[in-house]
Amino acid sequence: MKASGGFTLLELILVMVIIGILAGMVTISVAGRGTEARITLARADLAVYQRAVEAYALEHNDQYPKSLDVLVGGEKEYVIKLEKDPWGNPYVFAYPGKKNKYDLYSRGQDAQSGTADDISVWDTNASTIAE
Repeated sequence: MKASGGFTLLELILVMVIIGILAGMVTISVAGRGTEARITLARADLAVYQRAVEAYALEHNDQYPKSLDVLVGGEKEYVIKLEKDPWGNPYVFAYPGKKNKYDLYSRGQDAQSGTADDISVWDTNASTIAE
């Protein structure tokens, strides 16, 4: 009588190889999405701060805040908390701005102003920034 009820070594190895191939495909498709996610988060944060700045100006006779800190606390709270950008740096706000009525941007991954990876509320180019 032959005992049957288990898998052979060959079947187990074949299943492990298939799982390994699938895991590799998932890893390749997910790799590199971290930068895109950080850029998307920075744009979302900037949109929130831009709305808060504009609301502040509407309620203060078109006078923009001198810093984002004005938007937190006080009589009227425009944002609950100022978050740092996805790279751990504070968002930059300057009034008056160099090109627009105010500047509001993230310095990006390199944490330096004026470089190609800066993310601004005034950018209409939605292309992703290379790593």
